[in-house]
Amino acid sequence: MICPHCERNLLRKERTGNRCTHCKRTYALDPKTNPLRLNDLRVRRITTALTDGGRIAIVPDQLWYALSRKRLRDSDFGQGCLGGAFAGAGFVTVVALFAEAPALLLASGALLIIGLGIFVARVMGAGKGIPPVGREGFPTLVLSPWRSVYGGLPPGVLDTAASDTGTAGAAGQADPAGAAGAAGATGVLVCPDRAVVAFLVADGLPARHGLAVVRTPAEAAAVPSKGPVLVLHDTDADGELLVRGVREALPGRTVVDVGPPLRTVRSLPQAVPYRDPRRRPGPADLRILTALGTYTPEELKWLGQGWRFPLVGLPPARLLAVVDRVAGQVSHGADPDRRRAADLGFLTWPEAAGPDPVGGR
Repeated sequence: MICPHCERNLLRKERTGNRCTHCKRTYALDPKTNPLRLNDLRVRRITTALTDGGRIAIVPDQLWYALSRKRLRDSDFGQGCLGGAFAGAGFVTVVALFAEAPALLLASGALLIIGLGIFVARVMGAGKGIPPVGREGFPTLVLSPWRSVYGGLPPGVLDTAASDTGTAGAAGQADPAGAAGAAGATGVLVCPDRAVVAFLVADGLPARHGLAVVRTPAEAAAVPSKGPVLVLHDTDADGELLVRGVREALPGRTVVDVGPPLRTVRSLPQAVPYRDPRRRPGPADLRILTALGTYTPEELKWLGQGWRFPLVGLPPARLLAVVDRVAGQVSHGADPDRRRAADLGFLTWPEAAGPDPVGGR
């Protein structure tokens, strides 16, 4: 790896204890020991891309997804273990035949069984799409070492853990009952993702459009406003059900689904989904989604396996620009049915024709 301080190319023996033997300075992340295979220079490069060169601030969750995208693309169950099991079985078999050792033949058989088990698991998709570092573990495994070395988060990354802006944001806007200005809100933005709320509030978007920010249909109904309701959500089963829940909770209100459409997002080569087995929709939820008639059987199966495209995986500058534009159109009386025109502009990743700026190259 390259030392982030003196830019010397370091062999493994030249960087023991995350310390460069040339400049004697400590760095935060080593690709040989970090589960995301990160190094400091890559974190800086991707942070610069996400913040649009420092023009906007991002939340740690957005950095987590950007740093995980390459591993998610390559994720597979037991890729190294599979080859090792078969190679080991072959070696033990050869030795056993020459030595006429029954015990070694039994060991060979066991390795073959393990290898076949891993092969079957890979075919069935076990482990595919599951981040090697979960969203909850990212602060400990990546951000804590970074803080220890550099004294803070990478430039442009909001410290949501310290300020708890992920819960209420500036002025407590996620609490409709006591939110400053909620009584005079011209509309409501429903977004269940605390990190995305923190990101939008930090940019001043809700205040700019007079939106009270809430996380659930019940909270949206409690806001004393008759204005339009924007629903911003992950592209997944929960998101579709959230839109349905908001419309049921607010009959007669204008409800605008701002979530990127599944069919279009899945067709984009740079859109990388992930899977969370803990958040798979239940049978009742799948029946509701089927009854909507908007998904194909293959899409329903995909959603049922827990796959999703998260809001924190969208290019931050694009996310801001699109929500800003839709909020402006709706607040000025634009036809809400136009919300999916040009697929909301979500669906053009930066540098789409060239190298992926957040893909970890």
